[in-house]
Amino acid sequence: MNIVVVDDEREIADVIELYLQNDQYTVYKFYTGQEALDCIFEKKIDLAILDVMLPDIDGFQILKKIREKYTFPVIMLTAKTEYMDKITGLTMGADDYIPKPFNPLELVARVKAQLRRYTQYNDGGKEPGEVIDFGGLLLNRTSHECIYNEVPLTLTPIEFDILWLLCENRGKVISSEELFEKVWHEKYYKNSNNTVMVHIRHLREKMSAPTGTSDFIKTVWGVGYKVEE
Repeated sequence: MNIVVVDDEREIADVIELYLQNDQYTVYKFYTGQEALDCIFEKKIDLAILDVMLPDIDGFQILKKIREKYTFPVIMLTAKTEYMDKITGLTMGADDYIPKPFNPLELVARVKAQLRRYTQYNDGGKEPGEVIDFGGLLLNRTSHECIYNEVPLTLTPIEFDILWLLCENRGKVISSEELFEKVWHEKYYKNSNNTVMVHIRHLREKMSAPTGTSDFIKTVWGVGYKVEE
């Protein structure tokens, strides 16, 4: 797999190159946008990692040029505080967004997830709606497969359905009542909230194994649960 990396912060570009090469990817590394564009037009590229702020052409301009001709995945890198960069990048056709500073292992996991999804879809693999793939998480409804940051997780049917519902509605808060009635297919009663809380806790415990943290599913106190976009 051929990956283009462009970032004018040489240390960051060098670290990304090192980690990707360790996973046997071929990396074309550049510190300016025009060099990266020239490479993209000359070689067969499978994924691009673009910094937003570059000395010549910014990452959005490169993304626009890529989307005029290619459909391969693009991951944008930008300062953590620049929320509008995320909105702009995703609107223009970026597939993922990673704020700086970032964990190189997380970046590699995101790269693998994007390449896996792109390969599946372009090989006529899964029908839309059968697979949820974002933020290092892969859920396959047909095979009941759950992979988080490249680690397979064994989920019960209830745990899988809870995670699927939250991810399908990512960015939206799902109340305990809605979650219970859609997953258990039963009427919600007062003590049903305890049932939901127990299953959420078990799910968080399993998802904390690959990363050491349990914040993928967030609690919105007094409202419900959500997964960030």
